Amino acid sequence: MIFRRRRRSDDADEALEAVERDDIDELETERPHGPWDRSETDADTTDPDYIDLGGLVVRGRPTLEVRLQVDEATAAVGGVLLAMPESGLELRAFAAPRSSGIWDDVRADIAAEAGRQGGTATELDGEFGTELKVVVPVVLPDGRAATQISRIVGVDGPRWLLRGTFLGRSAEEPDPEGELESAFRDVIVVRGDAAMKPRDMLEMHMPQQVEIALGEELGEDDDD
Repeated sequence: MIFRRRRRSDDADEALEAVERDDIDELETERPHGPWDRSETDADTTDPDYIDLGGLVVRGRPTLEVRLQVDEATAAVGGVLLAMPESGLELRAFAAPRSSGIWDDVRADIAAEAGRQGGTATELDGEFGTELKVVVPVVLPDGRAATQISRIVGVDGPRWLLRGTFLGRSAEEPDPEGELESAFRDVIVVRGDAAMKPRDMLEMHMPQQVEIALGEELGEDDDD
């Protein structure tokens, strides 16, 4: 799913802002490790390996390739994939209510969708809490029938949900000390203060490093 900005009516905005102003307790999280909320760490300010994508800040690693999922029509960044030769981790972050997490509901929706596709979704206990192992039928480019396995984890934070989808070998062989699990723990979520509906995706952007590189390339072309 690609992130697209949805327009709201004035009445919807006012109602949403009223909920945000309600005097209710923040969702309390006592995570022994990341993923982290922006308020919980400033590790990225001293570590040049971190990549600022707006709603998410991820830590680059020599063994990982960072791929952005971009809408070509709007140039909006909808998700980020951390890729290894035989595994991958897709990251997406969503807004959540101030006082409660949404992973339980989202997990149920994912399981229902897997069933509609003729697949299965099994709940398991993992490092990040209850996760799903999803198996769905797919058709390969050569027309053969196959199955696709993914392992989906969710972490509820203060007014956000971070969803990580492990693919390939990491979907079938969880490794708490592996590169992808470590990268997931390093993620920093930047929710911001703007009023958002629950399940709206946090907006992301191209990293500054890429923008600088593109600018330099365009500059070189202008000189020709």
